[in-house]
Amino acid sequence: MVMRRHGGPACLAPEALGLLMPLHLLIGSDSRIIGCGPTLRRLFLGRDLLGQAFFEHFAVRRPSGLHDMAALHDRAGVKLYLASPHLPGPGLRGIAVPLAAGQGVLLNLSFGIGVIEAVRDLQLSDADFAATDLAMELLYVVEAKSAVTEELRGLTLRLQGAKTQAEEQALTDTLTGLRNRRALDLALQTAIDGASPFGLMHLDLDFFKAVNDTLGHAAGDHVLRMVAGVLVEETRRSDVVARVGGDEFVILLNGTADPIRLEQIAGRIIQRLSEPIAFGAHRCRIAASVGLTVSTFYTPPVAAIMLEDADRALYAAKHAGRACLRRHAPPSDLARM
Repeated sequence: MVMRRHGGPACLAPEALGLLMPLHLLIGSDSRIIGCGPTLRRLFLGRDLLGQAFFEHFAVRRPSGLHDMAALHDRAGVKLYLASPHLPGPGLRGIAVPLAAGQGVLLNLSFGIGVIEAVRDLQLSDADFAATDLAMELLYVVEAKSAVTEELRGLTLRLQGAKTQAEEQALTDTLTGLRNRRALDLALQTAIDGASPFGLMHLDLDFFKAVNDTLGHAAGDHVLRMVAGVLVEETRRSDVVARVGGDEFVILLNGTADPIRLEQIAGRIIQRLSEPIAFGAHRCRIAASVGLTVSTFYTPPVAAIMLEDADRALYAAKHAGRACLRRHAPPSDLARM
């Protein structure tokens, strides 16, 4: 193939042209393909394009109305948008340059902004691009950015997971797995702010000191864990069960303000905790005293006051003989007494 440059002849072998423009087509004046770049040949999966009519294998989508060599000549130097039924993807971009002496057209093609999809869908490598083409370098940058973004995303998820775990640990009693005092305070204020009625129980274990004194702290820890299990079983997932002291627990029963219903729940807890708890060959005997108050007794409810009233009711239960329940009396009840 002979190309003209500055009025003088310059010969460029097909191999050299393919090295510079792996996606080129040489189209003769009769619109038949007389030369093809190596990447384009590979993409056509062995189809021999040489001698084939260009317009039978390629359609120029833009500019419209370009269907013959005369129109292709007229659009020399204008960006062309092409498609081929043999190539998947978003299509090709190209620019046509007339050959000397009316021999035809040199059409250099590229994937344009669809290069990322083309590399993925057509399994291209750097060998399919000219050495001076920045496409592959751009892809390396994109891949590096994607890798960094994915790594940052993973790091963010790990940090978020660690943060969530740390927050959970900060709200959890390590011995029993129940909520701790801080978690209870947050949940109690949330319940008050939500203006939904709730019950509040303060529970203290009876005879627990005797277990520690006679069988040791290992037995005491075992008993506390068993008590925690009972409290969780006798309440709902929406309730909050917290250990607020050595053998003291507070239960926040969300959405439950009926004193009779709350007393029934407390009664079941008292009954179950009166049953012996096995520790090796020993039987640990404890009981539970419970003080109860209800948010509807207050206008408005105040966390500190409710906790104080539940605590007073708890000590009234202990003075009444232990293993029993006492309910805080609202002002209207006190007025009738």
